Amino acid sequence: MKPALALAFAAVLVSAGCSGRSAGAASASSREPSSIQCVGSDTLVNLALAWAESWMAAHPEARISVTGGGSGTGIAALAAGTADIANASREMSAEEIATARANGIEPVRHSVALDAIAVVAHPSNPVSSLTLEQVSAVYTGRITRWAGLGGEDRPIVLLSRESNSGTYVYFLEQVIRLGRKDSKDLFSPETLLMPSSEGISAEVRQNRNAIGYDGLGYVTADQKTIAIARDPDSPFVLPSAATVIDGTYPVSRPLFMYTAGVPAGAVKEFLDFVTGEGQGIVAGLGFIPLQGDGR
Repeated sequence: MKPALALAFAAVLVSAGCSGRSAGAASASSREPSSIQCVGSDTLVNLALAWAESWMAAHPEARISVTGGGSGTGIAALAAGTADIANASREMSAEEIATARANGIEPVRHSVALDAIAVVAHPSNPVSSLTLEQVSAVYTGRITRWAGLGGEDRPIVLLSRESNSGTYVYFLEQVIRLGRKDSKDLFSPETLLMPSSEGISAEVRQNRNAIGYDGLGYVTADQKTIAIARDPDSPFVLPSAATVIDGTYPVSRPLFMYTAGVPAGAVKEFLDFVTGEGQGIVAGLGFIPLQGDGR
């Protein structure tokens, strides 16, 4: 299953055995009581779809609806009581938690997989390695030409996900701002905001001046993955399952599913599958299974 294919689905309805909802979730009158609504992260949409398809084999009497739209979309739906599960490639903010609580919903976070954010360029680009500081300088507009990174004297075309994407938020906080809480750095206004991970992949493949970032599961062989170093004194490391697990790749993160309260019924059964037997699906889609310590 190619990861890029899943974004062709605006909403994927998968027959699956499930009934009931997370404890504390607000009811939605238009929703079938036997369905689970799983909404959010475009990074997670392929994986959530695969989990739902696998789980349906043993539970054919009801449905799971898997929809993308970005982490912010999923979290907002959970807080409004219109989703059972919010897929998120970042943690909920304090403001989002407060909004959910104001609606009588207590969000509960569940780690479901690990991911690396890969920095990618056109395969003809001679630049093969960058430090985090260099990537930050590129995306804030302090470096605007590839020659400033040891490449050709060509303009750099910046590609990013849109601001409702959890990957956008993570990249802003951990790469552009280098994890510094007091940093006010922002994406350059010249950055092109792409509506999906596939949009970034497609543009990188056809634009030799482009630089982008994406979850490792969306990186294809016809893109160049750039090795990243934490600082000038650290080794340059390519993203992979091994380098995420051993901690040497500097831009990695957990992926989450949020529920409205402690999950019960079919939602709990599905999440138990996701964090148990369903981990066998994870590596095949380019992500990293949870480790023994729960990461």
